[in-house]
Amino acid sequence: MQRDAKAYLWDIDAAAESIQAFTLGKTLDDYLGDEMLRAAVERKFGVIGEALSQLLRLFPQYRGSITLPEQVIAFRNQIIHGYATVRDDIVWEIVTVYLPRLKGEVVALLDRPDLS
Repeated sequence: MQRDAKAYLWDIDAAAESIQAFTLGKTLDDYLGDEMLRAAVERKFGVIGEALSQLLRLFPQYRGSITLPEQVIAFRNQIIHGYATVRDDIVWEIVTVYLPRLKGEVVALLDRPDLS
């Protein structure tokens, strides 16, 4: 049974919400000094990238509604397959700069009455 678009968007939103909760009040130095925090954030980015990949494969009409979707998916692939090359400062930048925009775009899609 195929999931609907809303399910994938909900997964992305929930994972983004978790990352924001994990990192609330934290600094880059906090992030660098906490292996468990880094592991949790990377795990949730893996969920975001995989959910986005599946969403766009099954529902390509949403591609234009998400900023830089290919880069999000590539970031997931780097975390999962190229874990030795992941730069923590880049992850932190994504958490603080890009993630709020992605979450906002996903919430806007979830609020659309015509969502399939």
